[in-house]
Amino acid sequence: MENKEFSKKLETRTKAFAIRIIKLSANLPNTVEGKIVRNQLTKAGTSIGANYREANRSRSRADFKNKIKTLSTSGTLGTLGTLGTLGT
Repeated sequence: MENKEFSKKLETRTKAFAIRIIKLSANLPNTVEGKIVRNQLTKAGTSIGANYREANRSRSRADFKNKIKTLSTSGTLGTLGTLGTLGT
């Protein structure tokens, strides 16, 4: 598989993932905890695809690597942020 083909498939997969996240979050309970999880889950789950698409449009390899590193960090922090909020 070529890089461009792989990139396009991954963009499609991240878009499908974002759609599944939105559907999942819509089914969460309408409690205080549910609203917190819904908000954070939607932000984290939809930003992954948007950030990946932005990285694919980078002007250089260095810029691409930097944006991918940011993407990796934001996905992890989104999950940890939600878990930390629920513990309080």
